[in-house]
Amino acid sequence: MSDLKQKFEESVNYVQNAEGNFKPSNELKLQMYALFKQASEGDVSGKKPGRMDFINRAKYEAWEKCKGQSSDDAMQNYIDSIETLKSENG
Repeated sequence: MSDLKQKFEESVNYVQNAEGNFKPSNELKLQMYALFKQASEGDVSGKKPGRMDFINRAKYEAWEKCKGQSSDDAMQNYIDSIETLKSENG
């Protein structure tokens, strides 16, 4: 496993098991979701959810903004975002 992939998986694990002061905003949650999906699945796929499906539409649109970004770039951006968050929360 590459160092990047290992660091990415550690960051994902941190987010999934975070305790204490880790309370990300909805905006950050969408950003992390989009970067995770881009890193693991590539460009957005499937039909865009309807206007009344607010949550899934927001997720789709966040992922859509990452279109064209390589898997490695998405992983690195995810890692960088988590590292910044960790340093801000001490």
